[in-house]
Amino acid sequence: MDHDNLQRTPRIVVIGGGTGLSVMLRGLKEKPVDITAIVTVADDGGSSGILRNEMQMPPPGDIRNVLTALADVEPLLSMILQYRFQAGTGLAGHSLGNLILAALTDITGDFVTAVQEMNRVFAVKGRVLPASSHAIVLKAEMEDGTLVTGESKIPLAEGRIKRVYIEPANVTPLAEAVHAIREADAILCGPGSLYTSLLPNLLVPQVAQEIMKSEAVKIFICNVMTQPGETDDYSVSDHLDAIYDHLGHHLFDYVIVNNGEIPPQVQAKYAEQGSKAVHLDLDEVTKRGYQVIADRLVLFRTYLRHDAEKLSDHIYQLVSSWLLRKR
Repeated sequence: MDHDNLQRTPRIVVIGGGTGLSVMLRGLKEKPVDITAIVTVADDGGSSGILRNEMQMPPPGDIRNVLTALADVEPLLSMILQYRFQAGTGLAGHSLGNLILAALTDITGDFVTAVQEMNRVFAVKGRVLPASSHAIVLKAEMEDGTLVTGESKIPLAEGRIKRVYIEPANVTPLAEAVHAIREADAILCGPGSLYTSLLPNLLVPQVAQEIMKSEAVKIFICNVMTQPGETDDYSVSDHLDAIYDHLGHHLFDYVIVNNGEIPPQVQAKYAEQGSKAVHLDLDEVTKRGYQVIADRLVLFRTYLRHDAEKLSDHIYQLVSSWLLRKR
């Protein structure tokens, strides 16, 4: 690697989908880093699912969330992108940002071009790329042998997930996504739903292989709370084991986890939904060869959220010291 490692902006690839990823990116975009977000296209519920079926396009919801998080626009424009219609025949439940992406797909004739245009129009800090130019169907095999089809149905199946897989299995990753991974100084995975946001990206052939080949620092950001129907009673090592079992390889060098106390009243609220704090089983995680960065990384609002600023500080420090070591 060149000797001006710290003279240039560190290139960070972030892989995932869902709300957790968007929260983290709002903090990370304030750092002097070059971000490429590779976002899942397995969503099949709600507005995304309707557009996916009716327009024969990849689902736009996760992409919209990430575009909004990275957009350098007036707060009002962000609100417009996230606005969800409450009424209106055919409109109720749709997010305006999803409809804009659907319109751009129609106008440009191609979902990937539509996303590129959104990157440009909304002055996105970095780039947002779909993991593939085609919608992916996510399927799960449960511990009891039941098969469940569809990302939105999997958490509702009320069983333990044995494995998930994608169809078509040989889906092509976006060339730009592969290039971004090859050029990356750091690759981050998470936070997000383990089986329905993170693994669908990692199961796209070539994505995991490129991550394994990369000399970037590889970081897994663990969820703060377990997800009902998906990661019930999972510890930190259970999350990592699930990824290892699906891919047959260790992907990460570091794991960033929350070790801050969660107030009893907040825990009680989550317990009603069948969710609890992800237990940090430090010995198990380190035994598997991962380095752990643990800190108080949560904020309490209506829901628990990662502290985006603190999380970004850890990521930036990690990437900077990694680049210095590689000089």
